[in-house]
Amino acid sequence: MKKIPGLALVSTTTIGLLLAGCAATSPNVDSRFGSAVTAARTAQMIDPGAGAKSATVAGVDGAAAAGAMERYRTSFKTPPEPVNVFNIGVGASSGGH
Repeated sequence: MKKIPGLALVSTTTIGLLLAGCAATSPNVDSRFGSAVTAARTAQMIDPGAGAKSATVAGVDGAAAAGAMERYRTSFKTPPEPVNVFNIGVGASSGGH
């Protein structure tokens, strides 16, 4: 038996891998591509037909909703006051000294 030189072996392997990349994929894989994402998105919907309905929200009038939205928008303009959690017991005497 004659040994194949290293360069011939590497080039044969490279050509084989390149041709394998051109092979067609399975039609079963392509036909179900994205079905898991679609199933997960559908399972997380509360009401799939909500966009077609024009019903208003019961229990919230326009003035209350407008006020709530304005408070929500203005809450991001100024950051909240930082809370100092290390002031508990600082400066208080424990009695014996």
